[in-house]
Amino acid sequence: MAGGAGTLGRVLVVDDEMHLRLFIKAVFESAGYETATARDGEEGLAKLKEFRPGLVSLDLMMPNQGGIRFLSTLRADPEFAETRVLVVSGVEDETFRHSLALLQAAGVAGGALRGPDGYVEKPPTAEALLREAKRILESGAETGRAPNVEPKEA
Repeated sequence: MAGGAGTLGRVLVVDDEMHLRLFIKAVFESAGYETATARDGEEGLAKLKEFRPGLVSLDLMMPNQGGIRFLSTLRADPEFAETRVLVVSGVEDETFRHSLALLQAAGVAGGALRGPDGYVEKPPTAEALLREAKRILESGAETGRAPNVEPKEA
């Protein structure tokens, strides 16, 4: 499903911090994306099924269901496995990737879990979010891995 008329596509923002969730939502909406939000991974998975985004902006450290479990569940679902994921977290990228590799080696994160498609450290800037989202979505369009995204015509 592509984004609606006049939009670049759909972005689901999953973050437990309300001020960041609203900031990220506003950044994407002002750039022409249709957005939805969720307070944690559990709510995010429910919204994923109804909203069907092409990109998920995902925090890692959240109550109820954190970002790693959300990512693992998303990647294991054939319907959503190719949905693009941009992690936005206070955990440094290198630290996160090392932790993910350890979880994979232990079989905790689904073994062959594919990591996120992009990463922005908190506090994010609007420019960093949009630059990374554009890179992710353009690379997905080139490989055919972003079925829910309608790329913007230049």
